[in-house]
Amino acid sequence: MPGIVADILVAILAAMLLVAATGDLRARIIPNWLNAAIALLAIPFWWLSGLSLWPEVVAQIAIAAGVFAVFAIAFRIGAMGGGDVKMVAALALWLPPLAVLKLLVIMSLAGGVLTVAMLVRHRLAKAGGRLEIPYGVAIAFAGFE
Repeated sequence: MPGIVADILVAILAAMLLVAATGDLRARIIPNWLNAAIALLAIPFWWLSGLSLWPEVVAQIAIAAGVFAVFAIAFRIGAMGGGDVKMVAALALWLPPLAVLKLLVIMSLAGGVLTVAMLVRHRLAKAGGRLEIPYGVAIAFAGFE
């Protein structure tokens, strides 16, 4: 039974990633309530997955905090939105350390492709103003890998 419930939580996570990507694509915003839900649902997932409080859960939290800190710098310099930073950190709570590294690599590659596509679209449309990248799309894509 715990395996089935864990699978349901993963399916809910997948749905939340889709909602975040869609919302970011449409309005360039990932709501705080959605990022909080992603983060909080990691807790029952840890329990159902049999993670021990020490050192596994502590490591999950530490790695997610490190991811948040690194991407908070990207936010500070204007390279990433606040919702994106919170989303990647919340998603990191669900993954073991090597999977977080894989997430970051895939996210970066997908983000690069997304940025080029958005830049081409922006230039072809001869749009003015600052280009905003819906990076939640790249984060969600990486989360599905």
